[in-house]
Formats: sequence, C-alpha cells, structure tokens
Amino acid sequence: MGRHRSMPDERGTTATGPRPRSRSRSVAVAAALVLLVAAGTALVVRSDLLGLGGSCGDAVHVDVAASPDVAPALRAVATTAREQKITSDGSCLDVSVTARDSYQVADALRAGRGAPEYQVWVPDSDLWLRRVEQGAKGTGVTAAGNVATSPIGVGMVPSAAKTFGWPAKTYSWAQLAGAAMADDALRLGAADPARSATGLLALTKLAGGAQESRDGDTRAAALAKVLSQRTSDSDGQLMGTVPHDGSGAEGGDPRRNEALILSEQAAFAHNAGDATGPSLDLFYPKDGSPELDYPFALVGEDALSTDESRAALRFMTLLGAPAGRAVLARHGFRTDGGGSPEAVAARAGARSPQPYAEPASPPAGAEEIEETLGMWTITVQSARLTTVVDASASMANPVPGRGRSRMEVTKESMLAALSTFTPQDEIGLWEFSTLLDGERDYKKLVPTGRLGGRAGAGTRRDRLSAAFRSLQPVPGGATGLYDTTLAAYKEATASYRSDTFNAVVLVTDGVNEDPGSISRSNLVSRLESLADPDRPVPLIVIAVGPATDKDEIEQIAGATGGSGHQISDPADIQQVILKAIVRAGTRSG
Repeated sequence: MGRHRSMPDERGTTATGPRPRSRSRSVAVAAALVLLVAAGTALVVRSDLLGLGGSCGDAVHVDVAASPDVAPALRAVATTAREQKITSDGSCLDVSVTARDSYQVADALRAGRGAPEYQVWVPDSDLWLRRVEQGAKGTGVTAAGNVATSPIGVGMVPSAAKTFGWPAKTYSWAQLAGAAMADDALRLGAADPARSATGLLALTKLAGGAQESRDGDTRAAALAKVLSQRTSDSDGQLMGTVPHDGSGAEGGDPRRNEALILSEQAAFAHNAGDATGPSLDLFYPKDGSPELDYPFALVGEDALSTDESRAALRFMTLLGAPAGRAVLARHGFRTDGGGSPEAVAARAGARSPQPYAEPASPPAGAEEIEETLGMWTITVQSARLTTVVDASASMANPVPGRGRSRMEVTKESMLAALSTFTPQDEIGLWEFSTLLDGERDYKKLVPTGRLGGRAGAGTRRDRLSAAFRSLQPVPGGATGLYDTTLAAYKEATASYRSDTFNAVVLVTDGVNEDPGSISRSNLVSRLESLADPDRPVPLIVIAVGPATDKDEIEQIAGATGGSGHQISDPADIQQVILKAIVRAGTRSG
C-alpha cells in the first residue's frame, strides 16, 4: 500500500504519514488541501514554512472530535506537540481532543445541526463518513488518510475460552455465533450495530456467512434476534458487562457476558487496564476479521481558515511519524508501517495459532452494510403485526406430499413464526372467509397487543397460540379477500405505533370470491390513500397453492409498500414472513 508524502518532522527527516484511504478517495486529497488553502498560490511544503519546533509566535488552535477509544492516544500526541512547541507556519500547534461517540457526531453532521465546534473528526470507521455523506443537509467532511487500524474478533473470559479450545482451536464467524445460539450457557454480547461500527461490521460478516447457507435470510435474522438479547448501547457499555472477577461467582448474573464481539484495541485496553475483572482471550475468526480504520477528516473544510487547515494537516503528519505511531501502538492500535502486530495482539489476548497476523477481510460494500443495518433494525426493533388467515373451505384441501391439510400446515408454520417474537412484540389474529361475522367476511379472534401482557390466566402469547390451534376451515366458506384486506389495513394504520415495525400479514389460498365486495381497483386505490411513507405499514400477502393470483397479490401489497409472495407449501410461511420483514427493513433503512 502506498503512503503519504509527509511533511518534515522535528528532526528534519521525512516522516511516514498515516496510510492513505482506499476506495475512491486518495491521499492526494491531503496534498490538494495544502495547496488550496494557500489562496491559489502553488505552495511548496518546506520545513521553514511548517516549523520544526523550538520558538514560536501565536498559537493556532485546532479542535478534534475523536472516537473514545483513540482519543487518549491523539491527546497524548497533541500534548507532546504543545510541550515541544511544534509549529505550523511559525505558530505553535495547539490541539484539543474531545472524545465523542462516532454515531453521535455522524448524526449531528448529517442533520446539519449548527456549525460544528471542531475542525477535525477521527471516528473509528469510515462507515460514519458514508453516513454523513448520505445526508442532504449534512456538513461536508473531507477524509485525508487513516491514522490506525484494529481488527475485530471475539474475546472470551478464560473459563469460556478454555471450553472452546483456545488458543489451539480456530473458528469461523458462523461457528462462533452458532455456538452462542446453540448454548444458552455462553452469553455473547455485542454493541448495538446502529451505534457501533464494531457491531455493524461483525454483523455484516456474520450475515454474509449465513447467506451462503440454506435459508440464509432466515438464519441471519435469527442470529440478529439472538444478538439483540445481549446488546449494549455502545462499545463502552459493552465492556462493562465483563464479570468483575474470574471466580465464577457471577456466572448466574444475566447482565454479565462470557464472550464479547469487540476490537483488538478494546481487548488490549481491557487487559492493560486497572479493571479487577478477568483478562480476555481473543479469537480471530479464520474466515477473516473486518477492521476499524480510523479516518482523519476535515470538517466543513470551506469554513476553515488557512491556518486551521494547515495546522490540522500538520497534526495528521505527527500521528504518522514514528513517535506518533509508537504512541498509537502503546494504546493498542495497529499502524501502517508500525511493524509486526504481535506485540499489540499479545496484550490483547492473542496467541498462536490464532490468525492475528492475517490480512483483514476485504471491506464490505456500502450496499451490503445498508442491507445489514436494515435487517438489524427491522428484525430487532419491536414489531406490531396483525395476522389475517384464510379460513375458507379450500383450506381443508391436502398439501401434496404431506398428507395434511393446508390449514394444519399453515397453523404449524404460523405457530413457529410466533415463537420468534419477543414478549415486547405486539401480535393479533383475524380469520376470514365470507359472511363470517354477520355481514362481515372477517372475525377478530385476538386483538393486537403485547405478547407478554396478561390475558386471563395466562399471557397474550398463550391466547394467540390457542387461537391459532383452533383455526378450522369453514364448510362452504368462500374467500372474502378484498373487504377483509381493506378492513385489516384501515385498523393497522389507525393504530400505528411509532418506533415499531408495523405490518399486516395476510395468508390466503385463493382469489376474491365475494361478489358483493369492493373491486380490486377500488381496493388498490383505497390502500394507496391510506398508506403514509412517514408512518409505514407494509401489507405482506402470502398466497398458498395453485388457485392464487401472483399478479393480484403483488399489486395489492405494492399499494402499501409491502410485498406479495406465492408459495406452494404452507410450511414455508414462517420463512417468507421473516424474509418479507427483512426486505421491508432494507427499503426503509
């Protein structure tokens, strides 16, 4: 990998700068910034212009917002620069570093909420730069390079690591996650992927591996559900879930994790810190570790003065100089040209044959990252679903090769889907045929409500399970599809709950057979008028069997921003529901 042409360091030798950015951005950005701030004058970078330390005049101040993990290292370099009177254009370099969570800075810059109070931003990943770039009103950020890296792995307390055969045994991401899913005794914690680059990059890797297996979407979403049960709001909070000591006395405490998805630097800081808890042993998945890449970016470049821009770039070169790289390494970071990672990895809990020296995984693409975040958001956040099941006479027809009726297989699949939702999710159940409740084609069996709520002697989940099991085809009943769809959608939009995934899931095995109902065109028009992009309630229609009309269900569902799915076997309903939810999450992400 190429390097920056750096500015002279304080001894007059050439210092190696931070490694250049990959993808479309080039280190030429940094050089261009030095030229542009000179008001159009071709400026040659020389030691007499930048200052090598010693005496200096007025100070030039630069405020840096940095990810909390890298902020102490940056602060140490800034302090040394101040003490040694390092200069930029004859003025003393005065750099202040403030620790700020990357997601908070990204959200503020993306929204364009006032003028930022800092000229430089060093988040833990360029994921956050991309997020800012997606905001139409956002404050511009210009990346010039990367100051450090840190691979992501799975840290375990010694007792758990020993059980998994550390360090001799290596695992893939899927194997490590699968162990956590299969064994309730291993509590695997992670930081919220919506707020943590470590969490999001790891989840993207996990989801990508799951996609390669059969029913990949379902496996990825199920994994997200499992991880969500032990998710901390931030990387810092996650580290607080490690047991306080290695005695095992806290083994039954559900707040404590035996394993964490974390960066090598986070494990290094934990093991090197003053915490009384056990040290962590680090697994590096054999199918590759994604990495944090710590970009160095100028914020609101157009509003910066010449002195500020030049001073910011001067600070960047100090981080890339040998002394700056040494400081970063002492804080647990890897640096380009910083030599073998063995010393850092060893203090982070690595031992051979763990593949800690292997190159990082190729970075995930922006689309893959966004799909993963959409899947996480929609799978993990609370859901409010109204399920509507066809109870017409044709649901008694047998499913080929199964020896059971459509209704029996549908009930089994719906009950399996119900088991994946949490007590905080809200689920309701309707059934429909024709003239099922007076003049209505539908009947509300269980109102939509929280599964963990009380319902008689049990919970709403118990009541729903019993209602699903009691569903029976109505002898002679036809399919009152249109009126039922409209009624269910009207109620779902009227009872919309914010900060929740709202949807109507309708299962049918036929086309509309109610001659007195509204027309298809009228239904589509009414659904379009009810649908509100700011309060989305997608309609998910699952059509079972040969008597259904694929074009019809896609048109009806599409009017709400939902999706239509035609299947031959009702046993696929559970998987289709989860896939449809993931698709809806990707669209809204």
